[in-house]
Amino acid sequence: MTSELWVLIAAGVLVLLVAWTGWTLTRLRRLGQRMRRAEAALEAQLRRRAGLAEELARNHPAALGEQTAERLATAAAQARASHAGDRELVENALGRELRELPADLPGVPNGLRTDLAGTLTRVALARRFYNDAVRDTRELRGRRFARWLRLHGSRPLPRYFDIDDRIDAGIRQVDPAGRSAR
Repeated sequence: MTSELWVLIAAGVLVLLVAWTGWTLTRLRRLGQRMRRAEAALEAQLRRRAGLAEELARNHPAALGEQTAERLATAAAQARASHAGDRELVENALGRELRELPADLPGVPNGLRTDLAGTLTRVALARRFYNDAVRDTRELRGRRFARWLRLHGSRPLPRYFDIDDRIDAGIRQVDPAGRSAR
């Protein structure tokens, strides 16, 4: 083989490496945008859940019981105020309070129950979408060549948002005929 052929091979490998690096950086940028959108959606649903729980505790303490209403109001206030590392703990506490509510809440408007049940589902979905984006980003950044080239190496790895968002118990909707529905 001649030296010209070796130069062509080296240039081809270099072009492939540059193209792959550009593609990977573009993908990482898009994953970052996807993660920011998913995080904003998750944050909105968590704020909505806390607001609805606070409304339920404030406007319907007789249906909940005084102690339950007080615990729910406290958990909702803590969830609204928390933005630091203990966020998952306070969100878990609020979720636990909501799951422990009785299935039938006499005197609570059906619209509020429907909104709360829907928000519980949307929180679970938003968390799943966010964690999927985190997983994809961590997987791409963890690949060998991405680590060797230190692509996005200065940015911290994104964290999973891990809360217990089971929706198998708690608030039930009541249809206009008065039957309980899930």
